[in-house]
Parts: sequence; C-alpha cells; structure tokens
Amino acid sequence: MNPTIETILQHRSIRKFEDRPLTDEQIRTIVECAQAASTSSFIQAYSIIGVKDKEKKKKLAELAGNQSYVEHSGHFFVFCADLHRHERIGEMEGTDVNGSLESMEKFMVAVIDASLAAQNASIAAESIGLGICYIGGIRNNMEQVTELLGIPSHAMPLFGLAVGYPAQQTDVKPRLPFEHVYHEDTYNTDEESYKEQLEDYNKTTSAYYHARTAGKRADTWSSQMANMLREPKRTGMKGYVEKQGLAKR
Repeated sequence: MNPTIETILQHRSIRKFEDRPLTDEQIRTIVECAQAASTSSFIQAYSIIGVKDKEKKKKLAELAGNQSYVEHSGHFFVFCADLHRHERIGEMEGTDVNGSLESMEKFMVAVIDASLAAQNASIAAESIGLGICYIGGIRNNMEQVTELLGIPSHAMPLFGLAVGYPAQQTDVKPRLPFEHVYHEDTYNTDEESYKEQLEDYNKTTSAYYHARTAGKRADTWSSQMANMLREPKRTGMKGYVEKQGLAKR
C-alpha cells in the first residue's frame, strides 16, 4: 500500500486544532492541488474563498451552528459553486449564455466540480500532517454567508473546510460494507441481502460508539439516519439557489 492510499484510508474529521495558522505556502499548495482535480469539460465552475480574518471566522462559526473549530482552525476555506465568471465570459465574447448558466445541468456541474476540488484539497492537507473537517453548516444561513463573503450572482457557498494542526486524534469511523456500496454490472436490489448488510453495519457502528464513549452511546447508523431524515432541513434552499440565478431551468 502506498502513502497516498494510506492517507486516504486514515481519514477522520478533526474538530480541535492547535492555535497555529497555516502558512501562505501551505495554503497555495492546498489550493493548487484542488485546482488539479478533474473538471467537467474544463469549465472549472468553482471558487474557493480562504478566510483569515478572525472576526469573519468567528461569524462563520456562529452561522454554521456555533461550530468552534471553524473559528479556531488554522485556515478556513469556503468552496463555492461558481458560474459568475462564465456570466462575464458571455459578455466578453458577445454570447448569450444565460440559458446554460441557469440550467440544472450546469448547476450540477458546478457542485460536482467544487466537490472534486475540495476532496483533492483535503487529501493534500492530510498528506502534509494537517487535519480537516467539512462544514456543511454554512448552508444553515445562506443569505448571511453570501453577504459576509461578498458572493455574486450565479455563485453560491456549498460547504466549508476547516484545516489545521490536529490537537486531538479520533478513531477512523467504520464505513458501509464494501458489498453494500459497490454493485457490479447492475444495482443489487435483493432486499433480503440489502437489509442484512445494513443490520451488520448497525452492529459495527454501535460497537464503535460504545467503545469511543465508554458505553455512554451505542446508537446504530440506521437510527441516526432515520432521526436525521425525519424532518426536512434547510427548506429554503431551492429559493436561495434560484435567487442566485442557478438551477432555474
């Protein structure tokens, strides 16, 4: 097994960082690695906002649900789906591109491009001894995050990435069984085996939480998911996305 694969397989979310900022060189390396990710049709439909300002980090931590590790990370990156530059390209080239920019397809391209870039950034950060934690909580208050970071039309913040020097280490969370995720030639719709795999995974996750919390917690993955999905969240998302000029068609 090579070092890259070892780094990927040892991923865990870090939620406590040393009081130590990243260097400009580290930031550039992480962003350049993000830019090396695959991009649909070379469209490069994303932007990354790095947040150094302490007050802005503090505000983002609050907007994300009072997640202190946003504020106390070595550096906070916000990954945006971004077709704003393509709006400007249309003007530069005298071409009407609005139909494409407002389409669901190009919105999906922007989301996928940003996600691929973020995962490259994460692996790069972890490969040099840093820890990371994705922050979906910035979508809790999209309008305020958009205003705080000055995000223009045809762009939107998708998630944050807190990066820094780990002040703690946690165990790697067990993932779903390989056979449950990987389907060969066709989707496996055998309900009996599907349910058995989930039940086996429930035993694994319950044992993981029991060991991690000294018996204070032993919930299963399926119970977590059922509780999380019981009520819809961020129900204003569709309206916000359309307001930004995205996914309208």
